[in-house]
Amino acid sequence: MQAQATGKTLLIRNARILVTMNESREEIPDGALYIRNNVIEQVGQTADLPQDADEIIDARHHIVLPGLINTHHHMYQSLTRAIPSAQNGELFNWLTKLYPIWAGLTPEMIQVSTLTAMAELILSGCTTSSDHLYIYPNQTRLDDSLEAAARIGMRFHGARGAMSVGQSKGGLPPDRVVQDEAAILKDTQRLIETYHDHQRHAMQRIVVAPCSPFSVSRELMREAADLARHYGVSLHTHLAENVNDIAYSREKFNMSPAEYAEDCGWVGHDVWHAHCVQLDAHGIDLFARTGTGVAHCPCSNMRLASGIAPIRKMLDAGVPVGLGVDGSASNDSAHMLGEVRQAMLLQRVGFGPDAMTARQALEVATLGGAKVLNRDDIGALKPGMSADVVMFDTRQIAFAGALHDPVAALVFCTPANVDCSIINGRVIVREGQLTSIELGAVLERHNQLSLALAQGVD
Repeated sequence: MQAQATGKTLLIRNARILVTMNESREEIPDGALYIRNNVIEQVGQTADLPQDADEIIDARHHIVLPGLINTHHHMYQSLTRAIPSAQNGELFNWLTKLYPIWAGLTPEMIQVSTLTAMAELILSGCTTSSDHLYIYPNQTRLDDSLEAAARIGMRFHGARGAMSVGQSKGGLPPDRVVQDEAAILKDTQRLIETYHDHQRHAMQRIVVAPCSPFSVSRELMREAADLARHYGVSLHTHLAENVNDIAYSREKFNMSPAEYAEDCGWVGHDVWHAHCVQLDAHGIDLFARTGTGVAHCPCSNMRLASGIAPIRKMLDAGVPVGLGVDGSASNDSAHMLGEVRQAMLLQRVGFGPDAMTARQALEVATLGGAKVLNRDDIGALKPGMSADVVMFDTRQIAFAGALHDPVAALVFCTPANVDCSIINGRVIVREGQLTSIELGAVLERHNQLSLALAQGVD
C-alpha cells in the first residue's frame, strides 16, 4: 500500500468537458483527473478530487479525453508522400510504383521517418500507435523504429512485417525486397525476446506481422501464428483490401480472404487485420464469433479507391474495430483526429446519415483501438488505466459556433491539433509544442532523406 501512495502526481482540473469512455460513457463538466506516476488514480468533478499535486494543469477551456489509438501504419512511407507516379493508381499499381523506391531505405531513414510520423500522430491526439514495417533493405531493422519510439515517448506496438514471395514466385514485390522465411521467423523471435513487454502499462510490444497473402507463403502465415501464440503476442496483416485482393485469394488459394485467414490460424482475439474493405458476410460473422479485430483506414481506402468498408455492419455484429491512418504514402496524412472524422463521414456516405455518430467514431478510436491491440489498460479515463490523456483547446476558430456540443464538434469540425498530450504520465506536448524532440531539426533531415530516396530509384 505504501508504494501506491508515493510517486510524482499530476492533476488536470476544471476541464470544460472530460470524456471518460468508461462503462457508462460518462462525460463530466468541470472534470478532473488525478494521476500518480503513469497510472490514473481518480476521475471526477474538480471539487471532489485532491486540490494539490506536484504538477497542476488547468483545462478550463479544454476537451479532455483518452489518447487516440492508431492500429495500422507504415511510418517509413512518410518519406514518399505524393510521389507523382503513384498518385493515381489503385493498390497493386501503387505498390509496384513504390517498391523500387523503398528498396533504397536505410536505418537512418527508418529512424527519422518514425520520429516524423509519430510527431504528426501525437500532435493530432494519438498516444498509442502500431507500425507495420515489412520491408528491410540495406541492414534496416525494426530496432530502428523501436529506438525512435522510445526517444519521442510514444506507446508503441512494433509489428515485425515480412515479405517472402517475390515476383518470380507469383507474388507482387520485386525479388530484391523479399526475405528468407527462416530468417524472418528467427528475427521475429529475437525481437520478441529482446523487446516485448507483457506487463500492463507497457510502452513497447512486438507484433508478428507477415505483410499480406500476396507477399508471403501459406507456410509462413501458419508458422508465424504458431510463433506468436508460443510467446503470447498479437498477430497482424493486411486482408481483403480491394477487389484485386479478393481475386488473388480466389485464384491462388481457392478461398475468400476470410476463409484463407481461418485456414492459416489467423482468427482470434489476438489477431487484427488491416482494411477488410471487401470482407463478406461470412467473414464478418467469422470475425465476430472469434473476436478477430479490424483496423479501419478510411482515408487510405478512399485515396486508393478500394471502397467503403462495412464498418457499421461489423460493429453491429460485434467485430472489434479500431482506426488506422495507414501508411503516409496511401493517405499522405497521419492526422489521427482527421481519421476519426473521415471514418464518421465515410460510413454516412456508404450507409446513411445515422450510420455513425461523432461519439461512436471517437469510441472506435479509443476503446475500439484498445480492444484490437488486445489491451485493457488504455482507451478510457478511469482509475487503474494508463495515464494517456489528450486535451484540445476549444478557443480555436474551428470550434467557433459549435460549443453547444464540444465533444461532437471535435469530430464534425476541422480536425484540431492537441494543446496538451500526456503519455504514460509524461507531458509530451505542452501548449501545442512537442517537448521530447526538436521537431524542426527532425523535419529538415526528413526532407533531405526523402529527396535522396526518391532520386535513388533505378
